[in-house]
Parts: sequence; C-alpha cells; structure tokens
Amino acid sequence: MSGIFVRLATEADRPVLERLWLLFRHDLSEFDGVLPHPDGTFRTERLRAAFDDADWAPYLLTSGEHPVGLAFVRGLTGNTRVLNSFFVVRGARGAGIGLRAVREVVARHPGPWDIAFQDANAGAVRFWRRVAAAIAGDAWTQEHRPVPGRPDLPPDVWISFEAHA
Repeated sequence: MSGIFVRLATEADRPVLERLWLLFRHDLSEFDGVLPHPDGTFRTERLRAAFDDADWAPYLLTSGEHPVGLAFVRGLTGNTRVLNSFFVVRGARGAGIGLRAVREVVARHPGPWDIAFQDANAGAVRFWRRVAAAIAGDAWTQEHRPVPGRPDLPPDVWISFEAHA
C-alpha cells in the first residue's frame, strides 16, 4: 500500500466522507448495538458538525487515489482538542496508516488532546494506547468517564495527552 495522505476535507469531499461514515458506524455497531435507521443510514450529527461547525475539522485519509479513512476533530476553539471520530477501512488496517494519520492530525493542532473509545473494542484499546505512547511517551493518562445522558451504557475510556508543536 502506498503512503498515507491526510488533508482537511472540503465540501466536495462530503459524499466520500458520508460513505466512509457509514462504514465507521457499521464497525461501531458491533460494540454499541446501534442499528441503522430504516433507510440504512446511521445518525450523522458528528458528520454534519465536522463540516458545519467552526469548532470542528474534518480530515480525509487517502492512499493514492483511494479514500481509506476519516478523522473528525472538535474543540478547536477550546483548551482541549478531541479526536471525536477516527476510522480506517479494514483493507488498510495493520499497515501503520492509522498511527501515521493520527500523528499528522494531532500535529496540526498542538496542545492537550482527549480520545475516547470503548473497553469492549479490544482493537481500539490496543491501538489508542499505542498511539498515546507513540505521541506522548509515558506522559499520557487513561480514565473511565460516563457517557453523557446515557446511564445505560458502560463508561467510555478516555486517553489524554499533550501534543507539542
């Protein structure tokens, strides 16, 4: 697989990110049990916010001419950036693309970072701990936080670290 290219998505990229979003939400449905709407789509608030809210930034990940993932950052105007959504298609996983993409996205927004994931997603647990160590060495923390407004769900795992310019 050729190298990874990470770029800020434009409105012209929205249809590609909408399709990647469906794949992302499908993958997460294994862990959160959320089923698609009757029309086959999943909730899209985060996708819309990534394009329409000035506090967010949508990124498209590509390998050559192929879209291979997405990254949505929120909290651009606050003290802490949050990698709100991150996804790499299955055919591109295991080649280091995810780590390289996260490093590049985080480097564009120095400062404190938070990333959430679920304990039940063993792949995410391994991946995000590896990312935190690669970016921050031993200077990262992990804690469980309740999901706002969802006492029926187990708490999310949050990793926090500082990204330097």
